[in-house]
Amino acid sequence: MEKHADAKGPLEAWINDAKRNDWKNPNHLKELYANASIIGNNRVVFNIGGNNHRLITAINFEVGIVLIKFVGTHAEYDKIDAETVELS
Repeated sequence: MEKHADAKGPLEAWINDAKRNDWKNPNHLKELYANASIIGNNRVVFNIGGNNHRLITAINFEVGIVLIKFVGTHAEYDKIDAETVELS
């Protein structure tokens, strides 16, 4: 949020949604976020802030852990490998 201040509100809203929900599996997650992309390595890509930013998470549905791996613009997203990127 420090790097992308314009994404702060939408990211906070997503974080609140993630805290309130107990996603049991990818299908359950897609009920709330139909446009989320389920990719390899337990990664899920969300469009944030009117599709201005991308959020990549790693989700362990069995234990209910969500880790943020990347937040960036579409241009920044196009330069990384969504399955292996780590938040720095």
